[in-house]
Amino acid sequence: MSLKIRINEDMKVAMKARETTRLAAIRLLMAAMKQKEVDERIELDDAGVIGIIEKMLKQRKDSITQYEAAKRQDLADVEKFEVEVLTAYMPQALGAAEVEAIVARALADSGAKGPADMGKVMALVKPQIAGRADMGEVSKLVKARLASA
Repeated sequence: MSLKIRINEDMKVAMKARETTRLAAIRLLMAAMKQKEVDERIELDDAGVIGIIEKMLKQRKDSITQYEAAKRQDLADVEKFEVEVLTAYMPQALGAAEVEAIVARALADSGAKGPADMGKVMALVKPQIAGRADMGEVSKLVKARLASA
C-alpha cells in the first residue's frame, strides 16, 4: 500500500472514531500533499510524501522550541501531538552504525579527498538515508570524516 493511500485510510478511520486532533493533523498533511501536487503538476510517490513529512516535522520542531520559549505549553503540546502523528508515517529510522556504514561507502565511492568534496558525498548519501536519519547529523558526520581525510 502506498503511503498516500495509507494516510487517506487513516484519515477515514480518524473521522469515524471522531479523533478530532488526529484528524486535524492528518488533514494538514493531506493539504500539504495536495498543494505540492497542484503546484508542480505531479503525482506524489512515497519519496515525495516523505519529503513533505520531513519538512512538516522540521517546522513543528521549530514551533515547539519557540512556543516553549514563550511559555505557551498549550500550543507546544498541540505541535508535539502533530509530530507524533507525522512520525508514524516515516520509514524505520537507521541506527548510528548503519548511517556510518553508508557514509563510509559514499566516501569510498566518490573518491572524496577533503571538505571541498562534501557535495559529492552528500549526493550519494541523501537518497539512501532520506527520511530515515537526521540529515543535519549526517552532514556533521560527513564533515568530520572529510576534515580528517
